[in-house]
Amino acid sequence: MTVAVEDLTGQGLVSEDLFNRLVSRIAKEHAKPCELAVRIMDQALAFLATCAHATEPLAPSDTVDIGWHTFILYTREYAAFCDRVAGRFIHHEPADTGVIPVNRTPVDSMSATMKVMRKAGFAVDLPLWTASAKCNQCREGCTHSSGDTGCHHHPVRTDTVPA
Repeated sequence: MTVAVEDLTGQGLVSEDLFNRLVSRIAKEHAKPCELAVRIMDQALAFLATCAHATEPLAPSDTVDIGWHTFILYTREYAAFCDRVAGRFIHHEPADTGVIPVNRTPVDSMSATMKVMRKAGFAVDLPLWTASAKCNQCREGCTHSSGDTGCHHHPVRTDTVPA
């Protein structure tokens, strides 16, 4: 991942100790190389910080969602992070609640999410955003998934990703 000097990273949003614990858990539980686990956690944190102030529903990729799931396991740290960056808890809403109907394709969701993350000043690690999580749009400005939501996994076309 190439990061311009002016781009923010998600890693800087939590302590080094917490970041390292999250990365270690991803590497161990998901059998990911450490370098990839670092990238996943960085993008998950950037995604969550972007969700905190988004005016439209955003969705993580399946890969980035691994980082979100990992962070949620650290409930005290996750709640404190949400309070600090969003002033509220960022919920991970399962699809079976049907809070808001799905109205975008996974490619549209990924493109919109990456565009908003860039606008928020975060670096976007394109290879980690290749497929949408099975998505349901959440009332808390984020999305996620389980169950049959009508979303399909399609790769993001990098030639159509907004700058």
